[in-house]
Amino acid sequence: MKRALIVRHVPREGAAGYLQPIEAAGYHIDRIDVASPDFAGVDLCDPDLLIMMGGPMGVYEHDLHPWIPVQIEKLAARLAADRPTLGVCLGSQMIAAALGARVYPGGHMELGFAPVTVNGAGAGSPLRHIDGVPILHWHSDTFDLPDNVELLASTGKYAHQAFRRGPNLLALQFHAEMGEDPRFEDWLTHFWADLDVAQQCGIALREDHALHGPIAVAAGRAMIGEWLAGIAA
Repeated sequence: MKRALIVRHVPREGAAGYLQPIEAAGYHIDRIDVASPDFAGVDLCDPDLLIMMGGPMGVYEHDLHPWIPVQIEKLAARLAADRPTLGVCLGSQMIAAALGARVYPGGHMELGFAPVTVNGAGAGSPLRHIDGVPILHWHSDTFDLPDNVELLASTGKYAHQAFRRGPNLLALQFHAEMGEDPRFEDWLTHFWADLDVAQQCGIALREDHALHGPIAVAAGRAMIGEWLAGIAA
């Protein structure tokens, strides 16, 4: 059986809705937390599929999180070998950094359910499934677009929301995996300061989660399922 490895930067940010299409594509899923003593010895080139999830830290915070440059170095080796890789939020920023692009604070918080604008390239990609669908955004960092990748989607606040490089690399700044996971409540309680910065109301976010979440997850699953089906051997 093919093996997928999920890298979690904090336990409350897992693959959530994406687990179903990953398992349906025939992958056995393993998980590793960056806080684990075993993480330093993990070979990120080894799994058939690598999924890197989100987290509240910044890619540039090497002093606070010494595992970050280690992960970027390992990730760069995987990307050089064109091994199938998916990055979500912080994971997408890690991919950008591993490809040599700058990652930096964007100056404002993007938080809440809203659609992305899928461009022409995105409309011809698995992102067609999320076109017009309100999905969860929760970030304030952004990145320059790496060389030799294809931009797929944008929002009014952040132009670089998704990109790909060939069939084996997909980077998503947004959270189409979230919408049915009970850990969303942990996001509201642990990241409460973000709500103040974004001038968002927790009650309204819960209501949006109930209204838009299942539709977002269904679209996200279709997107990931199509991407996995197109991975090059």
